[in-house]
Amino acid sequence: MVKIIVDAMGGDNAPQAIVEGCINAVEQEKDFNILLVGKESQINKILKDKKYTGTRIKVYNAEEVISNHDEPSKVVKQKKNSSMVVAFNLLKNGYGDLVISCGSTGAILTCSVMILKRLKGINRPALGTLIPTKTGNALLLDSGLNAECKPINYVQFAIMGTYYMRHLLGIKHPKVGLVNIGTEAEKGTETVKEAYELLRESEITFIGNVEGNDVIGGSADIVVCDGFTGNVMLKLLEGTASFFVGELKNIFFKNITTKLSALLVKEGIKSFKAKIDSDSLGGAPVLGIDGLVIKSHGNSNAKTIENVVIKGFNMAKSGFMNDLKKEFEKRRFS
Repeated sequence: MVKIIVDAMGGDNAPQAIVEGCINAVEQEKDFNILLVGKESQINKILKDKKYTGTRIKVYNAEEVISNHDEPSKVVKQKKNSSMVVAFNLLKNGYGDLVISCGSTGAILTCSVMILKRLKGINRPALGTLIPTKTGNALLLDSGLNAECKPINYVQFAIMGTYYMRHLLGIKHPKVGLVNIGTEAEKGTETVKEAYELLRESEITFIGNVEGNDVIGGSADIVVCDGFTGNVMLKLLEGTASFFVGELKNIFFKNITTKLSALLVKEGIKSFKAKIDSDSLGGAPVLGIDGLVIKSHGNSNAKTIENVVIKGFNMAKSGFMNDLKKEFEKRRFS
């Protein structure tokens, strides 16, 4: 039975949306239990209000909360009884198989590195986010943890991404692209050019440099870049998707004629919305640390949490982490 530890106090909609999403998740899937970490009185009240009487959700009390105003580098020492720090320590001590949090990205990184530690052979962990493309989904990493990277980090991101896509999406030989301002090998900064050569010499399926339009076109299954670039790309994609959905609503609900037209393409619109829906794609794993950690976005709602919990369950039972550990234990990165 998989045990999922959830930081119930992280994010803009905590703890209400977190607890509701967890209730929905246990109703959708079997074979996992949830340990909600946070203010016990608040969590129990929501469970009672939602008339939850099952045994698969337990509560572990933690009275402090990490906010976006807390300095990430100090939270582990200064807020030891916070829901996030307690959740990570529970994972470290074997009380669960993974941690899910909607809290501060910086605080999650700090807890990941200071409490769980990096995997042997990994210089820097990376945040991997699935993004919609013309051919399906691509894994973007790093999508926000490392503003600057060394050339070797790109190779490590590519290897971690390869294992993730094999185990979670069933792609045996995922194609890796390096984000750049052009497809030519000589384009980009010195760091990116050196990363290109290292990726080309590695055993992964490297297809070369990719530009933004190539990413959306689905040319690569894995897209590697530094966290600054990745986060800008991710936020631009999310904003563009929201803009398109809003414009479609304006077009189809303008008058009675357009509303009738909307009925004719209803299924197509529904399919399009599902493809770019951040709630269904939510939940970015922190790759490269000694434990399974999933970061969900700060404004996650109950539906997002439900999907992220189920994604975490699938990650835990996939064997992904054990295989990734073995891969980096046999490597010698400088």
